Amino acid sequence: MNVPKNVVWFEVLLYLSLTLDALSVAFQDRSQTTADMTESVILIANVIAACMILLLCYFVWLAAQRRKNWPRWALLASLVLSLISLVQTVGESGMQIDSAIEVVSCALTAAGMYFSFTGDAQGWFNG
Repeated sequence: MNVPKNVVWFEVLLYLSLTLDALSVAFQDRSQTTADMTESVILIANVIAACMILLLCYFVWLAAQRRKNWPRWALLASLVLSLISLVQTVGESGMQIDSAIEVVSCALTAAGMYFSFTGDAQGWFNG
């Protein structure tokens, strides 16, 4: 069975967004260690971020290739939480390079999620 065009767009856009997130984590500024943020805490935070990115990649694969509906909803919930976090971050420290990258990542995810709920993708996800 051929994958619908909107599902392909969903998959491509979400993988691009997750790649951008992975690059953002990889190039984070780790030079500022304080009493609260020791090197081991920063390492643990990076490992958790990497695990989350891998989990979200698995969700994209489950939705696009295995036609599962629940990962699509989990990805949508993740987008909502990311948007809330982004608004708080921009509100506290203004628009910076890392928050601008996050804006692009959220935009890619939002576009991908739009494609997953519209057009020829509507009959693809079976639960």
